[in-house]
Amino acid sequence: MEAPTTPDRAPGSTAALAAQLFAQKPEAELLYLAQNAARYPPAVGSAAVAELNRRGLLPDTTSSIPPPPPPPPPAPPETWAALVGQLLRGLFIPSRRFLATPLLIDFTLLVFGLMVLSGVSASSPTGRQLVLWGSNVSGLTLHGQPWRLLTSVFVHAGLSHLLLNLFSLWLLGLLVEDRVGPLRLLLVYLACGVGGSLASLWWHNDGINSVGASGAIFGLYGLLLVLLVGQKLVLDKSDRRAMLGLVLYLVFSNLLSGLSGNIDNAAHLGGLITGLFIAGPLSLFGMKSVKTEVG
Repeated sequence: MEAPTTPDRAPGSTAALAAQLFAQKPEAELLYLAQNAARYPPAVGSAAVAELNRRGLLPDTTSSIPPPPPPPPPAPPETWAALVGQLLRGLFIPSRRFLATPLLIDFTLLVFGLMVLSGVSASSPTGRQLVLWGSNVSGLTLHGQPWRLLTSVFVHAGLSHLLLNLFSLWLLGLLVEDRVGPLRLLLVYLACGVGGSLASLWWHNDGINSVGASGAIFGLYGLLLVLLVGQKLVLDKSDRRAMLGLVLYLVFSNLLSGLSGNIDNAAHLGGLITGLFIAGPLSLFGMKSVKTEVG
């Protein structure tokens, strides 16, 4: 017994007859029927499209779709060498974001390098050598050489003294310069350095031979304190308290260490007070609150 055939597959079915009929139609008529299929019964449009497809006259829509772009290559893992290179570039090479901090670091290193090349000891320079390079000396600064108030900021009494101050300058510069701008940071740094030198001369009325950027750096501490208290750095409450506590710890720990060593705490306090005094107007004019990003 033969199996029954479905109507659309039977030899004399309507679909078969339509296919035979449309196979005899010219291409122009088939295209017209396919484009205006809404005017005719659904079978007419389907048959016209099927015949056009059989003749290979329909465009291949899949070929017009551009292939998806290849996936980007995976980023190479960061190595210690790459991280150190990024750190050194940010430390010594000025950029649009950090300009004043690298310039101050580079100039301070240049002064120390020239001192060593001229024969000054890199570990323990003598007082006379420091005087020749512009230290803050009571008998000279107050008697016709006021420029020593500033030049003494860039002179250091040995490599360890230099590295300690440069590390502090770099850390504070990253926290502050992006907020106040390079020009304001430079002005605050220099003004606080001079303020620290003046305080040192006033406190040590029996004479002093002082060098180093500590007064200027303490001025940046004062500026950062004003920014934190005035909420000029956009931080949540816990981060603000943590950073404020860290700054206060650094300030007081440095002052306490200065009580037992050959450290000029008068310059530290003078720079800090100058920074607090200057930061007030700076925090009111020309500065907007921004989010601080680390890393």
